[in-house]
Amino acid sequence: MVYDAGHYDVIVIGAGHAGVEAGVAAARMGAKTLMLTLNLDMVAFMPCNPSLGGPAKGIVVREVDALGGVMAKVIDKTHIQMRMLNTGKGPAVQALRAQADKPLYIKEMKHVLENEENLTLRQGMVNELIMEDGVCKGVITETKAAYYAENVIITTGTFMRGKVLMGDLEYESGPNNQRASIKLSEYLEKLGIELTRFKTGTPPRVNSHTIDYSKAEIQPGDEKLRAFSYETTEYITDQIPCWLTYTNEFTHQIINDNLSLSAMYSGMKRGTGPRYCPSIEDKIVRFNDKPRHQIFLEPEGRDTEEVYVQGLSTSLPEYIQHDMVKSVPGLENAEIMRAGYAIEYDAIIPTQLWPTLELKKVPGLFTAGQINGTSGYEEAAAQGIMAGINAASKVLGKEPLILDRSQAYIGVLIDDLVTKGTNEPYRLLTSRAEYRLLLRHDNADLRLTEIGYKLGLIKEERYDKYVEKNQMVEEEKNRLYKIVLKPEEHVQEMMRNANGTPLKEAVRSYDLLKRPEISYDRLETVIEPNPDLPEVVREQVEIQIKYEGYIKKANEQVERMLKMEDKKIPDNIDYDDISGIATEAREKLKQVRPLSVGQASRISGVNPSDISILLIYIEQGKIARVAN
Repeated sequence: MVYDAGHYDVIVIGAGHAGVEAGVAAARMGAKTLMLTLNLDMVAFMPCNPSLGGPAKGIVVREVDALGGVMAKVIDKTHIQMRMLNTGKGPAVQALRAQADKPLYIKEMKHVLENEENLTLRQGMVNELIMEDGVCKGVITETKAAYYAENVIITTGTFMRGKVLMGDLEYESGPNNQRASIKLSEYLEKLGIELTRFKTGTPPRVNSHTIDYSKAEIQPGDEKLRAFSYETTEYITDQIPCWLTYTNEFTHQIINDNLSLSAMYSGMKRGTGPRYCPSIEDKIVRFNDKPRHQIFLEPEGRDTEEVYVQGLSTSLPEYIQHDMVKSVPGLENAEIMRAGYAIEYDAIIPTQLWPTLELKKVPGLFTAGQINGTSGYEEAAAQGIMAGINAASKVLGKEPLILDRSQAYIGVLIDDLVTKGTNEPYRLLTSRAEYRLLLRHDNADLRLTEIGYKLGLIKEERYDKYVEKNQMVEEEKNRLYKIVLKPEEHVQEMMRNANGTPLKEAVRSYDLLKRPEISYDRLETVIEPNPDLPEVVREQVEIQIKYEGYIKKANEQVERMLKMEDKKIPDNIDYDDISGIATEAREKLKQVRPLSVGQASRISGVNPSDISILLIYIEQGKIARVAN
């Protein structure tokens, strides 16, 4: 018999990386929030690689932090190694990556949730939703507890009808042998929500004591102390290295000889796997000309001997995995502690979502994370905080938050999902962003802190520091603009040391800093330095000045794009009433139901000619007559 277990403003199903951000954001905005999870010991669990960040993904972690999320702060407290990637390249592709202490990350995140005011954390399996007149009004657990709420957010990750595959072994399970969520999937299908089947996988974990590290290359963390969160002031100094080794022809022969035994190739696999994080079987088949592949040995924490064998993701039988692992230099005597496996799971087709991440068919129901077809903890956290913000905003009578593609990688991610959809697990890449010069690691706070503050997710003290930083940046830029350097000997010597062209006439130090060979540090050898300027301000000043021309061009492109975004499409538009639009475009427009002409232009199958006809129709308010 179902019983009334409580009333809330927002209910979050799941406490993975999407769930925790959704729950914390909603609670901090003032919505009474309940978070239900299958296992309280698995909060923010990392079922795959023990790391956060990297290209694009690291910038997303910074963006979540700039909005007021928690992922960055927790990884800053619990990492075992931190590295800045692509330091030899421009700022648009530089990204921070942290090696996580998995058990400690869970412990710290659970502590955050347990101490979050307005948030209730509870263990329970949700089997169905409470529906009233087509609107979602709560959830019912397997113990018959009915929890009521104005909005529900599903963040079930890879648990919905999860199925583990290893060789010919197949059994229902979520990641790490946790229970799978079966009935919720079935209930969503009854509501008419279209599901698809995706797949991901993990490599074996081996015992550190059985690894010969002398045969691997050490991969230490950066000596320079870094952090993801803009609020972090204390840094971890005792970092633990990772190690690099490689597969070889013997490894590849073992895999090729046993491809028929892999769940990937034996016909058992039904879900679509991730293109950008393939299994070792995929690598060997797709890149059969390569004599070796990188294998990273990544410790899973300070107080565990488990080492994650990054690059050997597999669904081969366990006994084959033993041979495969031992063929890798340094792993000849390695003992597997956990075998690798593939996992299939249900995901919703994300074009069924509004940009707020609310389902079009079911008002009051939001989804975020891997259920929306993405891969990666960072993509999940990004969707989680946005779903939490929008669910709380709906309850509190506030305007929804939709970030555009020029504001954040979060905006790129969500727009790609709801506009284009995905036929494989989606991974965020720098190449997906048209305005990546604007979406940098260094300026996430400048792009999003104001938004987080207005939502109530950024505290006053942090906001004041943000304002002070902006003021210092502008003051230093103005100071450099006023300093004029003449072609005197000490200036010319500096230019020669920098392999630059000597000055022929006086130049502002501001303009001199634009030259690629002139760094801020070098410039300070010929001008009066500003010793009180924090490093983050110096970095921002140099980037803004050095890339000023490129940034200006990018902003001009954004302005043109925003004009298309400002052209809203009426809610009651009838695409069948518009003559001249191609059949495929008509079908896609009816399916996605874009909110603006800009969004419509990004739908696969909608051509510029279709957009022109749509614009005429909207502006004239009648059927456009188009000559053949």
